[in-house]
Amino acid sequence: MKITLLTHAKEIGKRSNTGRLVLEVLGDAAEQIRWDRLTPPDGLVREIEAGGVALVYPGLPDEPHHDLRGITRCILIDSTWHEARKIHQRSPYLQRARRISLKPAVPSRYNLRKNQKEAGLCTAECVIQLLQDVGQQAQADRLEQLFLAHMRPLQACQTRMNNHD
Repeated sequence: MKITLLTHAKEIGKRSNTGRLVLEVLGDAAEQIRWDRLTPPDGLVREIEAGGVALVYPGLPDEPHHDLRGITRCILIDSTWHEARKIHQRSPYLQRARRISLKPAVPSRYNLRKNQKEAGLCTAECVIQLLQDVGQQAQADRLEQLFLAHMRPLQACQTRMNNHD
């Protein structure tokens, strides 16, 4: 399964962004596409229309667990929750994609930004869950190790900055 990160321009280069960890671990099995409201990615639009592509996006609390059978590509909106909502609303092609929502067994450990959704996961955590769900445990473990290593220095930096206020 290929992972496509549809990334908001504001996310590219942010130290707190975990999408780059996904790209580092998955290599050719992942790609990043900069989201552009006026110019949707033609190849991705065609794939969505052909089927076999799913958008990982929160569903209703009582929605059944996702089913990845027949899915060859998962799209994740790599952005803040606020921006992700706008990207979804402003991208009709994403609304035509099959939608799956994750039901994580543990809460998010991502706390580098304010205003996080209580039941939400960051990009890397979503991909870890997807990899586990399709039996790619070694890659999931490697991404999780990188994610946790990424969190520690940034948390320490934020703590030092907050103590100097």
